[in-house]
Amino acid sequence: MLLGKVIGSVWATQKEDGMENLKLLVIQPIDFSGREAGATVIAADRIGAGAGEKVIISRGSPARILFSGKNVPIDAMVVGIVDSYEIADTDE
Repeated sequence: MLLGKVIGSVWATQKEDGMENLKLLVIQPIDFSGREAGATVIAADRIGAGAGEKVIISRGSPARILFSGKNVPIDAMVVGIVDSYEIADTDE
């Protein structure tokens, strides 16, 4: 899984079977300091994330498992909207 920030949306009127009614978001992976941490990805979203929100993304086979055995061409899926997080101080 990775942490990311929703920076946009993708609209596609024609999609593969199994992708109907899926919102597609553009996600910028970030580190826990909020800095960009990799190339942007398009992720399917069924939980209602919006622009500017921090989200948890699952990628690859774990993202497809969420579709109960259906063969859906999804590589990344929003699995959580982040309310907050805490990182321990490592300067000790």
